[in-house]
Amino acid sequence: NPDSAIISLSAISSDGSANRSDFDTLFKGNTTYTIQGRLKTGFFGLTGHQLVGGMYSSKNFASLDQNLRFIVQNGAIEQKNNSWCFFYNFDQYIYETERGSGRGVGIFARFGVSDGNPNPIHYFYSIGIGGKGVIPGRPRDQFGIGYYYIDVRKPKFIGLSGNARSFLRNEQGFEAYYNIAITPWLRLTPDIQVIRPAQKQTMSMNATGVSSVSRNDIGTATILGLRLHLLF
Repeated sequence: NPDSAIISLSAISSDGSANRSDFDTLFKGNTTYTIQGRLKTGFFGLTGHQLVGGMYSSKNFASLDQNLRFIVQNGAIEQKNNSWCFFYNFDQYIYETERGSGRGVGIFARFGVSDGNPNPIHYFYSIGIGGKGVIPGRPRDQFGIGYYYIDVRKPKFIGLSGNARSFLRNEQGFEAYYNIAITPWLRLTPDIQVIRPAQKQTMSMNATGVSSVSRNDIGTATILGLRLHLLF
């Protein structure tokens, strides 16, 4: 019963392009394999889901860390063999107007981990709460509040002098929205996002050359949005 449990397996060519199928090169190196399982649960007599999965790629990638001495001596950038990641998600209602109705209040969380090189996202966490149809007289209204945190593997470039420079930092953000069902076919959604991005600085250079490079710090951004959705 796919409504109760789903297991999926896939093998994808890591060198694929839009104009060929790559069936002839599959399983011959540079292949990405994924496995994922999703299970419907009924903890506390309430609807929920558990999901776990992983990915492995046999392709060689450019390493996040580079050393100028290595590049000069070998005429190539450093490589990193293979890549992998693991992820786990869950969602769980803590209140349902009726079992399986899709209306109520629930929580969700996600966690992911990777090798950290060549994937710059080493760890990922998110958690939130959402709901639908919990306000009397507003059965189609929805809301959500969420927070995420990304532990970024900070790439380093080592120059001939041996000095290393890092240009990334960990990222985090928050989002909240409320979806107002003005009519069954017209939805209005105000939204707010607060994001502290992974990029720490911007660099600019004027016509005088490298000696005039200036660095500007990047702070936290607040974004307000409003979306109107027409259903047919």
